Amino acid sequence: MDLSNLKPAEGSVKNQGKRVGRGQGSGKGGTATRGHKGAKSRSGYSKKLGFEGGQMPLQRRVPKFGFNNINRVEYQGVNLDTLQQLVDDKKIKDTVDFETLYANRLAGKNDLVKILGRGELKAKLKVSAHKFTASAKAAIEAAGGEAITL
Repeated sequence: MDLSNLKPAEGSVKNQGKRVGRGQGSGKGGTATRGHKGAKSRSGYSKKLGFEGGQMPLQRRVPKFGFNNINRVEYQGVNLDTLQQLVDDKKIKDTVDFETLYANRLAGKNDLVKILGRGELKAKLKVSAHKFTASAKAAIEAAGGEAITL
């Protein structure tokens, strides 16, 4: 190892690429490989998202209808018969909270949970969720349990 065979570590030096627009002597002067005139030859040019060269873009060709409420709050529904099934399978004992539902893949990590009233609940459960339907709340309390709104 001496000064004649020193070189940088593998992958540490990136190739700088062709230097364009540095005069005619470089062979890449003049238009600097951009061709003549037009929007693409100008500095600051950026194509709009979905631009199709002047053809009517897809997002404007497709018909639109209906209404999407941006303030809508989506809840992940969990029915009483599902909770009863978890009790029967001995996956839950006496409390049902968000962590339990997440662990049993009934709700996602960022979901809001609403307990719905389908089926019947025999077990005495302490259920905590973001919302309850009236029938679900009544059924939980009828079975001797407790409905806690988060």
